[in-house]
Amino acid sequence: MTPAEPHAFSSAEIDAVYRVIAERRDMRHFRPGAVDPAVLQRLLWAAHHAPSVGYMQPWRFVRITDAALRERLQILVEEERVETARALGEREDEFMRLKVEGLREAGEVIVVALTDHRERHIFGRRTLPEMDLASVACAIQNMWLAARAEGLGMGWVSIFDPDKLAGLLAMPPGARPVAILCIGHVEAFYPKPMLELEQWAERLPLDTLLGENRWPGA
Repeated sequence: MTPAEPHAFSSAEIDAVYRVIAERRDMRHFRPGAVDPAVLQRLLWAAHHAPSVGYMQPWRFVRITDAALRERLQILVEEERVETARALGEREDEFMRLKVEGLREAGEVIVVALTDHRERHIFGRRTLPEMDLASVACAIQNMWLAARAEGLGMGWVSIFDPDKLAGLLAMPPGARPVAILCIGHVEAFYPKPMLELEQWAERLPLDTLLGENRWPGA
C-alpha cells in the first residue's frame, strides 16, 4: 500500500520507524564485546542531528575509554543508588534488587552533558530556560533509536551526583552532566520495559493522558 501523503516514506520505512520506537528498551544487561567504531560514529551523528531550541545544540559528549575512570563512574552511581533507595522509604529493598546500570559490561560508555554558557541562548528559552535540557533529551532519544536499529542496547543512567561527575570529567563551570549512556551488545532485548517486567510501574493508558481543549480529565 502506498502512503497517501506525497512526502511520506514507503510503507516499509514507516513500519520500521514505528517498530524501532516500540522495541526500544532501556537496557541494563550487556554481553562482552567492543562496539564497531563506525557504528558508534553513526550513533553520535544521530544524536547531533537532533532538534534543538533556537538551534543552540547544547549537547556535549565525553567518551569514557579509561578503565579506571569507568570504575570511578560506577562508584559514583553506586553511591547515589544507595541514597535513592533510602529516599524511597518503603520501596527501598525493592529498588535495591533492581539492576540500574551496566557500566562494567557495556562496550561503550558515553557521558552526555549540557554545555556551559547556555544563558547566551535566549531564542526559545526566555520563559522556558529548561528547553536546553529538552534539546539534549532529543539527542539522547535519537541515539537510542539509532542504537536499537543497529541491534545495540543502550541504557540511560541518571543515578549520580552531577557536581561530582562534572568534577571528575573536568567540565567547565556551568556545564552539567545529564546522562551516562551504556551502549553495547545484548543477548536479547527485554520483551517489555524492564521496570514493567519487574512490576515497578506500568505504562499509563494514552487516553488518560490526552485532553481536548482542556487538561485531561478536567
